[in-house]
Amino acid sequence: MTDSQSQRPAVLHARVVTGTGGGPDKTILNSPRFLEPLGYDAVCVYLYPQDDPGFEELRARAASLNAELIGIPDGGLTDLSIMPKLLKLCRDRNVTIWHGHDYKTDALGLLLRQRHDMKLVSTVHGWGVRSRRTPFYHAIDRAALRRHDRVVCVSEQLRRECQTAGVPLSRLCEIENAIDLAAYRNLPSREEACAQLGIPHDRPVIGSVGRLSNEKAFDVLIRSVDQLIESGSDATLIIAGDGPKRARLESLIEATEKPDRIRLLGHVADPRVVFAALDVFAISSRSEGLPNVLLEALACRVPVVATMVGGIPRVVSDEHDALLVSPDDADGLTLAFTRILNNAALAEQLSTNGLATVEARYSFETRMQKMVAVYDDILNRNPVPSPLWGGRRWPKAG
Repeated sequence: MTDSQSQRPAVLHARVVTGTGGGPDKTILNSPRFLEPLGYDAVCVYLYPQDDPGFEELRARAASLNAELIGIPDGGLTDLSIMPKLLKLCRDRNVTIWHGHDYKTDALGLLLRQRHDMKLVSTVHGWGVRSRRTPFYHAIDRAALRRHDRVVCVSEQLRRECQTAGVPLSRLCEIENAIDLAAYRNLPSREEACAQLGIPHDRPVIGSVGRLSNEKAFDVLIRSVDQLIESGSDATLIIAGDGPKRARLESLIEATEKPDRIRLLGHVADPRVVFAALDVFAISSRSEGLPNVLLEALACRVPVVATMVGGIPRVVSDEHDALLVSPDDADGLTLAFTRILNNAALAEQLSTNGLATVEARYSFETRMQKMVAVYDDILNRNPVPSPLWGGRRWPKAG
């Protein structure tokens, strides 16, 4: 290692994950290759349940993105064996910034900083998932975030929640999610995508991608499409993803008018195949931060129907680049689907404007410039001119 390389700040992205992960992983695993030309080294460290087969897919995804991913088996809340492993890793890599992405890694950063001098950054992706232990976990996270050097929120709503939780305004900043636009070009044809998914290509297809959990409100989406089919539409609904509500959703599907028209696909390794098959992309969520799948659908030129929650209304405008409805409004979803499927000009307008929106405001290059400005600020570091983006930098956060 050269002297110049050894002096580069090192960022450790830490996350607790089960299965094949979710939206935050698209941001985390993409980050190292965009940080490198901006003068930062990065490693991703995931805590995962021992023998979880989903981690191997995450490892493969990281390799495809040239991201170094280190997995540490984690026995849960009371497993203290991870602490010496993480401390050794921080010291061996001379970690300058610990960047947590959930309640546990936010708390671990505080503990580890007592033994290894480093700055603490957290990205708040959202607190939507609900379980019996959720209030306890959220309380830990909010307490930990108050002691971080910077807290990055992916939506204005989350920034307000963090401020209400006591995070000083001077330590808060808002950096919305973004995507690597190049990854969403050259999609398979509709016929190829439908063949891969095992659905007819000559019917209208409505689809969604997400964790099968309460906050995603797929029960409302299923009821909405059932109404659409009952009204005479030939539409099909596909939902890609797994989660704790799968059995309940399967029961709902069985009770619909035509259950063969509604399919739970389970985990789909490459969601681009799903987008390529769709006539409409649906987000029926009751709560969100800023969903990556929204940006991905826009980049794939799929007309979007979404609920007005979280950061969604900040990304898209009703009747311009999406149709927006209230959460838990099955009738509103049905009407929006009907309008798009029966109006080719509206579908074209939404898809064209949606692509323009994501290209102008949500490129991953722009997001990482903003993130590096945060890192530079807390390190009091003179930024290194970027060979990739011609030295253009964003103003300091704070």
